[in-house]
Amino acid sequence: MSAPTAKGVDADGFILTVPDRTVQVEFQPLLEDACTLLSQPELGVDGIYLYGSVARGDAIPGVCDLDLTLVLREAPTLQIRERLEVVRCELERRYAQVTKVDFDIGSRAQVLAAENTNSWGSWLKHHCRCLWGNDLALDFERFRPSLDIALAVNGDFETVLTTYLTRIAGAGDDQERLRLQREASRKLIRATQVLCGENALAWPQTLEEHVALFVQRYPTRVTQVAFFLFEARNPSADSEKFSARLSAFLGWMISQGT
Repeated sequence: MSAPTAKGVDADGFILTVPDRTVQVEFQPLLEDACTLLSQPELGVDGIYLYGSVARGDAIPGVCDLDLTLVLREAPTLQIRERLEVVRCELERRYAQVTKVDFDIGSRAQVLAAENTNSWGSWLKHHCRCLWGNDLALDFERFRPSLDIALAVNGDFETVLTTYLTRIAGAGDDQERLRLQREASRKLIRATQVLCGENALAWPQTLEEHVALFVQRYPTRVTQVAFFLFEARNPSADSEKFSARLSAFLGWMISQGT
């Protein structure tokens, strides 16, 4: 499967995008099927983008997620969202290589709006590969890491993580709770970039790279963030322990004036 690949590192040492690696053979049938299902004309998809561990070429079959960004020609209606959800669930059912399939959905107008350049523009340019359709990343120049971009992408961390606390408390079973703890941990780790945006010399791609960047600036927080890195990979903490630590870390992040 062809896809845009990374150009490497620029003269100043800035990582430009996802690594230049061929998609692992274990995931190629899944991606081909995803493109076939999602490119049906009635769904109105303009472009399909891959990001995350599968895009980087370091995904672990049976453990990783499949992360796709979908850009639609028009703002999605409720009916279109419901049909996309059917496709998402079908891909999860068919392929045991991934534990979950995630769709991030936007429209062409949303992606190309000037006010969304730091969010959508930087996201497509530096974190995604276009698998099918129009590659809107080509409409943007390269971005350098900055606090403005970190806030545009993860400035919603307080609302999102607070919602996760509520969902974890109301989880119907341990399987659902552990899945939510994994998702919340991943969001928290990525959101630490809002505290490091001015110091970053590269675009963190993996959770480990986000943690390393964070610990460089906040070495006394290594134990706290290491807990969430473990939960992002192997969620196992009981609900009370996890929620207490998440609340404390979230409170500390808010206190930093972000």
